[in-house]
Amino acid sequence: MNHKPSFQRSSPAAKSRLIIGRKPLLEALEDHKDIDKIFLLKTATGEDILKLKKLAQERNIPVSHVPVEKLNRLSRANHQGVIAFAGLITFQPLQEIISRVVDKGETPLIVVSDGITDTRNLGALARSAYCFGAHALVLPTSNTAAITEETQKASAGALEHLPVCRVRSIEEAYDILHLNGILTVAAAATASATIDSIDLTVPIAVILGAEDKGVSPFVLKKSSHLAQIPMAGKFDSLNVSVAGGILCYEVFNQRRQA
Repeated sequence: MNHKPSFQRSSPAAKSRLIIGRKPLLEALEDHKDIDKIFLLKTATGEDILKLKKLAQERNIPVSHVPVEKLNRLSRANHQGVIAFAGLITFQPLQEIISRVVDKGETPLIVVSDGITDTRNLGALARSAYCFGAHALVLPTSNTAAITEETQKASAGALEHLPVCRVRSIEEAYDILHLNGILTVAAAATASATIDSIDLTVPIAVILGAEDKGVSPFVLKKSSHLAQIPMAGKFDSLNVSVAGGILCYEVFNQRRQA
């Protein structure tokens, strides 16, 4: 994969904008505009709210049910219990990305977030993934950091080039990956195998969990391989973006040597 990153911190990033009110958000959803996240008042009811929830579910858009104080902090306008963030990027279907990569005759390398909630870590992970040839970054709808201006800044421009896919859940991501013959390698500090002992020249998805909890029990159970990053001494805590960079580099290095 011939990536040629042009990381320019000075280039202006697209600004996230608030969509305030029920009808403006419904219109945006019906026009298929990219929405990053929706905040709904916990007690909000009515046909508009039901329709918003249905459309959000169909399009895998995260919805947070929040108290009125949260909405008032986001905007002092008459929000009617509804505020959303317009997307800064366009999410792409995971299956389409995989098919495109295979059609080009390339070996897929997919990076999957499993509970990464820090926006800057997510951006830094995207930067490392792009540098070492990843074809996509996959984000489940729930329990994942949103793509914000901070995320874009931390990615140093990588998010302008690296496709990002949003799926309903980590389980859905695994279904799509496995149906396409893509093996899953989860980073786990307790794994017996080290990352360099696994054949990464085949189609691979690298799964990275939150720094505090690691990958989820589902990922530990369903992954093709569990692998640890060998380190000097007994210090076993790496920043998730650093760990992701090391794993992606190992994939890149094995494929380059092959």
